[in-house]
Amino acid sequence: MDIAHLEKWVGTSETYSERIAPFSSNALAATLDRSDPVYADATALPPLWHWMHFLQIFRLSDAGYDGHAALGGFLPPVPLPRRMWAGSRLNFFAPMLIGRDLTKVSTIKSVEAKTGKSGALVFVTVGHQIFDGKTLGIDEEHDIVYRDEPVPGARAPVPLQAPDSWGFSRDIDPDPVLLFRYSALTFNGHRIHYDQPFCVNSEGYKGLVVHGPLLATLLLDLLRRQRPEATIRSFDFRAVSTVFSNESFSVHGATDDDNKTFRLWVRRQDGVLAMQAKATIT
Repeated sequence: MDIAHLEKWVGTSETYSERIAPFSSNALAATLDRSDPVYADATALPPLWHWMHFLQIFRLSDAGYDGHAALGGFLPPVPLPRRMWAGSRLNFFAPMLIGRDLTKVSTIKSVEAKTGKSGALVFVTVGHQIFDGKTLGIDEEHDIVYRDEPVPGARAPVPLQAPDSWGFSRDIDPDPVLLFRYSALTFNGHRIHYDQPFCVNSEGYKGLVVHGPLLATLLLDLLRRQRPEATIRSFDFRAVSTVFSNESFSVHGATDDDNKTFRLWVRRQDGVLAMQAKATIT
Protein backbone atom coordinates (compact mmCIF):
# COMPACT_ATOMS: atom_id res chain seq x y z
CA MET A 1 0.00 0.00 0.00
CA ASP A 2 1.39 3.38 -1.05
CA ILE A 3 0.62 5.50 2.01
CA ALA A 4 2.58 8.44 0.55
CA HIS A 5 0.12 8.49 -2.35
CA LEU A 6 -2.87 8.42 0.01
CA GLU A 7 -1.38 11.26 2.08
CA LYS A 8 -1.66 13.49 -1.00
CA TRP A 9 -5.38 13.76 -0.18
CA VAL A 10 -4.62 15.61 3.08
CA GLY A 11 -5.90 19.16 2.74
CA THR A 12 -8.44 18.23 0.05
CA SER A 13 -11.68 20.11 0.68
CA GLU A 14 -15.23 20.15 -0.62
CA THR A 15 -18.21 22.39 0.11
CA TYR A 16 -21.94 21.61 0.09
CA SER A 17 -24.83 24.00 0.57
CA GLU A 18 -28.36 22.90 1.33
CA ARG A 19 -31.67 24.35 2.41
CA ILE A 20 -32.54 22.29 5.48
CA ALA A 21 -36.02 20.87 4.89
CA PRO A 22 -38.08 19.55 7.83
CA PHE A 23 -39.00 16.13 6.41
CA SER A 24 -35.88 14.30 7.62
CA SER A 25 -36.24 15.56 11.19
CA ASN A 26 -39.89 14.56 11.38
CA ALA A 27 -39.05 11.15 9.91
CA LEU A 28 -36.17 10.55 12.33
CA ALA A 29 -38.30 11.63 15.31
CA ALA A 30 -40.86 9.03 14.29
CA THR A 31 -38.14 6.42 13.77
CA LEU A 32 -36.78 7.06 17.29
CA ASP A 33 -40.31 6.88 18.76
CA ARG A 34 -40.16 10.45 19.95
CA SER A 35 -43.23 12.57 20.67
CA ASP A 36 -41.72 15.87 19.51
CA PRO A 37 -43.79 18.77 18.18
CA VAL A 38 -43.75 18.89 14.40
CA TYR A 39 -40.43 20.14 13.07
CA ALA A 40 -40.86 23.17 10.82
CA ASP A 41 -38.93 26.18 9.57
CA ALA A 42 -37.06 28.01 12.36
CA THR A 43 -36.93 24.85 14.51
CA ALA A 44 -33.42 23.94 15.63
CA LEU A 45 -31.93 20.68 14.44
CA PRO A 46 -31.29 18.37 17.41
CA PRO A 47 -27.63 17.41 17.90
CA LEU A 48 -26.32 14.90 15.33
CA TRP A 49 -29.37 15.21 13.12
CA HIS A 50 -27.25 17.18 10.65
CA TRP A 51 -25.99 13.74 9.56
CA MET A 52 -29.18 13.46 7.47
CA HIS A 53 -28.12 16.47 5.41
CA PHE A 54 -25.26 17.39 3.03
CA LEU A 55 -25.27 13.78 1.82
CA GLN A 56 -23.02 12.48 -0.92
CA ILE A 57 -25.25 11.65 -3.88
CA PHE A 58 -23.82 9.32 -6.51
CA ARG A 59 -25.29 7.30 -9.34
CA LEU A 60 -26.08 3.65 -8.70
CA SER A 61 -23.60 2.69 -11.41
CA ASP A 62 -20.89 4.47 -9.39
CA ALA A 63 -21.44 2.34 -6.28
CA GLY A 64 -18.79 -0.13 -5.17
CA TYR A 65 -19.40 -3.81 -4.41
CA ASP A 66 -20.42 -2.97 -0.82
CA GLY A 67 -22.90 -0.20 -1.72
CA HIS A 68 -20.57 2.66 -0.82
CA ALA A 69 -19.39 5.09 -3.45
CA ALA A 70 -16.48 3.64 -5.43
CA LEU A 71 -13.00 4.52 -4.17
CA GLY A 72 -11.44 7.85 -5.09
CA GLY A 73 -12.90 11.33 -5.34
CA PHE A 74 -12.93 13.31 -2.10
CA LEU A 75 -11.86 10.42 0.14
CA PRO A 76 -8.50 8.80 -0.64
CA PRO A 77 -8.68 5.47 -2.53
CA VAL A 78 -7.62 3.26 0.38
CA PRO A 79 -7.14 -0.27 -1.04
CA LEU A 80 -8.72 -2.05 1.93
CA PRO A 81 -12.20 -3.53 1.56
CA ARG A 82 -13.90 -2.87 4.92
CA ARG A 83 -14.81 0.63 6.04
CA MET A 84 -16.44 1.82 9.26
CA TRP A 85 -17.18 5.00 11.19
CA ALA A 86 -14.78 4.70 14.13
CA GLY A 87 -15.75 7.81 16.08
CA SER A 88 -16.24 11.56 16.11
CA ARG A 89 -15.60 14.65 18.19
CA LEU A 90 -18.16 17.44 17.91
CA ASN A 91 -18.66 20.92 19.32
CA PHE A 92 -22.00 22.70 18.98
CA PHE A 93 -21.61 26.48 18.93
CA ALA A 94 -24.91 27.82 17.59
CA PRO A 95 -28.31 26.39 16.64
CA MET A 96 -28.68 25.14 13.08
CA LEU A 97 -32.19 26.04 12.00
CA ILE A 98 -34.53 24.18 9.68
CA GLY A 99 -35.48 26.30 6.70
CA ARG A 100 -32.10 28.01 6.49
CA ASP A 101 -29.52 27.66 3.73
CA LEU A 102 -26.53 26.11 5.49
CA THR A 103 -23.06 25.32 4.20
CA LYS A 104 -20.83 22.38 5.11
CA VAL A 105 -17.08 22.53 4.48
CA SER A 106 -15.27 19.18 4.69
CA THR A 107 -11.49 18.75 4.72
CA ILE A 108 -9.22 15.68 4.86
CA LYS A 109 -7.13 16.32 7.98
CA SER A 110 -4.97 13.21 8.18
CA VAL A 111 -4.28 9.78 6.67
CA GLU A 112 -2.44 7.29 8.87
CA ALA A 113 -1.51 3.63 8.33
CA LYS A 114 -1.29 1.18 11.24
CA THR A 115 -1.10 -2.55 11.78
CA GLY A 116 -3.55 -4.17 14.16
CA LYS A 117 -4.33 -7.73 15.27
CA SER A 118 -6.65 -8.06 12.29
CA GLY A 119 -4.04 -6.84 9.77
CA ALA A 120 -3.51 -3.55 7.96
CA LEU A 121 -5.49 -0.48 9.05
CA VAL A 122 -5.77 3.00 7.60
CA PHE A 123 -7.33 5.84 9.59
CA VAL A 124 -8.67 8.85 7.73
CA THR A 125 -9.77 11.88 9.77
CA VAL A 126 -12.15 14.32 8.11
CA GLY A 127 -13.05 17.73 9.52
CA HIS A 128 -16.56 19.08 8.94
CA GLN A 129 -17.72 22.61 9.70
CA ILE A 130 -21.31 23.75 9.22
CA PHE A 131 -22.09 27.44 8.80
CA ASP A 132 -25.20 29.59 8.71
CA GLY A 133 -23.76 32.46 6.71
CA LYS A 134 -20.55 33.29 8.59
CA THR A 135 -21.76 31.77 11.87
CA LEU A 136 -20.10 28.47 12.74
CA GLY A 137 -22.70 26.14 14.20
CA ILE A 138 -20.98 22.74 14.32
CA ASP A 139 -17.31 21.76 14.27
CA GLU A 140 -16.72 18.02 13.84
CA GLU A 141 -13.85 15.59 13.40
CA HIS A 142 -14.87 12.24 11.91
CA ASP A 143 -12.61 9.18 12.05
CA ILE A 144 -12.96 6.54 9.33
CA VAL A 145 -11.09 3.23 9.59
CA TYR A 146 -10.35 0.93 6.66
CA ARG A 147 -9.50 -2.73 7.36
CA ASP A 148 -8.46 -5.96 5.66
CA GLU A 149 -10.86 -8.83 5.12
CA PRO A 150 -11.16 -11.00 8.26
CA VAL A 151 -8.58 -13.77 8.44
CA PRO A 152 -10.27 -17.20 8.55
CA GLY A 153 -9.75 -18.86 11.92
CA ALA A 154 -8.18 -15.78 13.50
CA ARG A 155 -8.77 -15.43 17.23
CA ALA A 156 -11.18 -12.62 18.04
CA PRO A 157 -9.88 -10.02 20.53
CA VAL A 158 -11.26 -10.19 24.05
CA PRO A 159 -14.05 -7.55 24.17
CA LEU A 160 -14.32 -4.92 26.86
CA GLN A 161 -17.19 -5.23 29.31
CA ALA A 162 -19.63 -2.36 29.74
CA PRO A 163 -19.95 -0.62 33.14
CA ASP A 164 -22.32 -2.44 35.49
CA SER A 165 -23.86 0.66 37.08
CA TRP A 166 -25.54 3.71 35.57
CA GLY A 167 -27.87 6.56 36.32
CA PHE A 168 -30.36 6.11 33.48
CA SER A 169 -30.82 3.77 30.53
CA ARG A 170 -33.12 2.61 27.74
CA ASP A 171 -33.49 -0.77 26.03
CA ILE A 172 -33.38 -0.85 22.22
CA ASP A 173 -34.67 -3.53 19.84
CA PRO A 174 -32.63 -3.01 16.65
CA ASP A 175 -34.98 -4.67 14.21
CA PRO A 176 -34.26 -4.44 10.45
CA VAL A 177 -36.94 -1.76 9.99
CA LEU A 178 -35.01 0.61 12.28
CA LEU A 179 -31.83 -0.03 10.32
CA PHE A 180 -33.61 0.38 6.99
CA ARG A 181 -35.16 3.68 7.99
CA TYR A 182 -31.86 5.10 9.22
CA SER A 183 -30.08 3.96 6.05
CA ALA A 184 -32.76 5.64 3.95
CA LEU A 185 -32.65 8.90 5.91
CA THR A 186 -28.86 9.11 5.58
CA PHE A 187 -28.67 7.81 1.98
CA ASN A 188 -26.44 5.03 3.27
CA GLY A 189 -26.27 2.19 0.78
CA HIS A 190 -23.71 0.15 2.74
CA ARG A 191 -24.94 -3.42 2.41
CA ILE A 192 -23.89 -4.47 5.93
CA HIS A 193 -26.98 -2.69 7.24
CA TYR A 194 -29.64 -4.46 5.14
CA ASP A 195 -28.17 -7.37 3.14
CA GLN A 196 -27.95 -10.36 5.50
CA PRO A 197 -26.22 -12.78 3.06
CA PHE A 198 -23.62 -10.12 2.24
CA CYS A 199 -22.96 -9.51 5.95
CA VAL A 200 -22.46 -13.19 6.72
CA ASN A 201 -20.86 -14.54 3.55
CA SER A 202 -18.77 -11.60 2.34
CA GLU A 203 -18.00 -9.62 5.51
CA GLY A 204 -17.90 -12.40 8.08
CA TYR A 205 -20.42 -10.84 10.43
CA LYS A 206 -23.10 -12.82 12.26
CA GLY A 207 -25.96 -10.51 11.32
CA LEU A 208 -26.93 -7.07 10.06
CA VAL A 209 -24.70 -4.37 11.56
CA VAL A 210 -26.26 -1.48 13.46
CA HIS A 211 -24.88 1.82 12.15
CA GLY A 212 -22.28 3.53 14.34
CA PRO A 213 -23.88 6.96 13.84
CA LEU A 214 -27.27 5.48 14.75
CA LEU A 215 -25.81 4.21 18.03
CA ALA A 216 -24.34 7.66 18.68
CA THR A 217 -27.68 9.28 17.86
CA LEU A 218 -29.44 6.94 20.31
CA LEU A 219 -26.95 7.91 23.03
CA LEU A 220 -27.68 11.62 22.65
CA ASP A 221 -31.37 10.85 22.30
CA LEU A 222 -31.15 9.15 25.69
CA LEU A 223 -29.55 12.26 27.19
CA ARG A 224 -32.18 14.51 25.60
CA ARG A 225 -34.92 12.36 27.17
CA GLN A 226 -33.19 12.62 30.54
CA ARG A 227 -32.40 16.35 30.34
CA PRO A 228 -34.82 17.84 27.78
CA GLU A 229 -34.13 21.41 28.90
CA ALA A 230 -30.35 21.17 28.41
CA THR A 231 -28.27 22.49 25.52
CA ILE A 232 -25.66 20.00 24.37
CA ARG A 233 -22.29 21.70 23.81
CA SER A 234 -19.95 18.84 22.94
CA PHE A 235 -20.07 15.16 22.18
CA ASP A 236 -17.25 12.65 21.62
CA PHE A 237 -17.77 8.98 20.87
CA ARG A 238 -15.74 5.94 19.89
CA ALA A 239 -16.99 2.64 18.48
CA VAL A 240 -15.60 -0.32 20.45
CA SER A 241 -17.48 -3.47 19.33
CA THR A 242 -20.00 -4.30 16.61
CA VAL A 243 -23.72 -4.41 17.40
CA PHE A 244 -25.98 -6.73 15.39
CA SER A 245 -29.68 -6.46 14.63
CA ASN A 246 -30.45 -9.98 15.89
CA GLU A 247 -29.55 -9.01 19.45
CA SER A 248 -31.09 -6.35 21.66
CA PHE A 249 -28.87 -3.74 23.28
CA SER A 250 -29.22 -0.86 25.71
CA VAL A 251 -28.01 2.72 25.96
CA HIS A 252 -26.80 4.03 29.33
CA GLY A 253 -25.74 7.26 30.95
CA ALA A 254 -24.23 8.56 34.17
CA THR A 255 -23.66 12.11 35.40
CA ASP A 256 -20.31 13.37 36.63
CA ASP A 257 -20.10 15.42 39.82
CA ASP A 258 -20.44 18.74 37.98
CA ASN A 259 -23.87 17.65 36.65
CA LYS A 260 -22.84 19.05 33.25
CA THR A 261 -20.68 16.19 31.98
CA PHE A 262 -22.22 12.84 31.11
CA ARG A 263 -20.64 9.49 30.38
CA LEU A 264 -22.69 7.54 27.86
CA TRP A 265 -22.28 4.03 26.48
CA VAL A 266 -23.91 1.26 24.48
CA ARG A 267 -24.12 -2.16 26.15
CA ARG A 268 -24.70 -5.25 24.06
CA GLN A 269 -27.00 -8.03 25.22
CA ASP A 270 -23.93 -10.07 26.22
CA GLY A 271 -22.58 -7.26 28.40
CA VAL A 272 -19.93 -6.12 25.93
CA LEU A 273 -19.15 -2.41 25.60
CA ALA A 274 -20.08 -1.42 22.04
CA MET A 275 -19.64 2.37 22.14
CA GLN A 276 -18.43 4.86 24.72
CA ALA A 277 -19.04 8.59 24.67
CA LYS A 278 -18.94 11.81 26.65
CA ALA A 279 -21.25 14.81 26.37
CA THR A 280 -21.27 18.23 28.02
CA ILE A 281 -24.32 20.42 28.49
CA THR A 282 -25.30 23.87 29.72
